Amino acid sequence: MDQASYDYAIVGVGAAGLQLALKMIKDDFFNEKRILLLDKDDKVANDRTWCFWEKGETIWDTLATHTWSTGFFHNEKEIVSFDLAPYRYKMVRSADFYAYAKSTIAKARNVDWIKDDVVSVEGHQITGSENTYTSKHIFDSRIPEEFASKRDQYHSLIQHFKGWFIQTEKPMFDPATFTMMDYRLKWEDSTSFTYVLPLSSTTALVEFTLFNDELLPDETYDEYLKEYIQTYLAIDSYQITEVEQGAIPMSNYPFHKHHTEHCTKIGTAGGWVRPSSGYSFKNADRYSSMVVENIKKRQRPERGIATSRYRTYDSIFLNVLASRNDLGEEIFTRLYTKPKIHSVFRFLDEESSIPEDLKVMFSLNRPQFWRAFLATFWK
Repeated sequence: MDQASYDYAIVGVGAAGLQLALKMIKDDFFNEKRILLLDKDDKVANDRTWCFWEKGETIWDTLATHTWSTGFFHNEKEIVSFDLAPYRYKMVRSADFYAYAKSTIAKARNVDWIKDDVVSVEGHQITGSENTYTSKHIFDSRIPEEFASKRDQYHSLIQHFKGWFIQTEKPMFDPATFTMMDYRLKWEDSTSFTYVLPLSSTTALVEFTLFNDELLPDETYDEYLKEYIQTYLAIDSYQITEVEQGAIPMSNYPFHKHHTEHCTKIGTAGGWVRPSSGYSFKNADRYSSMVVENIKKRQRPERGIATSRYRTYDSIFLNVLASRNDLGEEIFTRLYTKPKIHSVFRFLDEESSIPEDLKVMFSLNRPQFWRAFLATFWK
């Protein structure tokens, strides 16, 4: 087999891999560098939806299916509304993101996008099912095999979900507002909720989500979606136009220990997903920029990524939910209703000050948190 050589190779072109590639080709520093993108899929299907909050206009506004400036939080006792300004909540569908990325990358003469299923990465060599490649540095988004065997040694949960894009005959939604979390319908004693993202007065994404350690039978997600739509949205007649489903690991497993001199883990495999929330798209944007700047400064690409005090906070949070999953409703109610929503956004975006962090942490005032705090710092 022929062996091609590159300066940088990106294994897996999901949100993290593509955002890193886009950052590279838009920076003149990489103009003379050969870049390889490898993935077994064509990346044309709409296989997921990314949602995140941002201030102001960015490149993602041109791709956003919809944006919202106001939202709601529901539980059994109250409905809390919040004004996001100056933030907006944005939805980007993967098919639109893939099309934009592929179109942009196709114009870069120094980038090869090859469809191949990567079997292994050893040193500078990448072995695929179709060919082998060498690269001076490799960015690998594949989750380490060790994670599956050792995840039980850490605080680990799964964020799993199923969502329906539905269309109604009559106007049933307010497209100006979205429901971030609704805890009125729950799966047993678990952290589970539904969120609703209206795209128009007759279309919306309704998604049932759980933060626990047990996937459900597929029909159970459907049952809960049906019940929520009928009981809480009061909709009897609708069409399901699309379905999305997924599972995201939430763990304080030290993904960063799998970085090597020649290989940097990215995406979920690099700890780019906030373990406490599952938000990933905006992190991929921010961390990709950090990788590029580190390379230009001749530093390790992963320097300063996913190793901050926020991972300590995430560990405390996961500790509590792993031991008392039934507390999820109360925890998230306190998180989204006690501090100002803008403080929560800065906290989750890793942009908050330590005094702000303390305010958020004190808003979650429960004995379980303080025990988890002490267990984290005084092992």
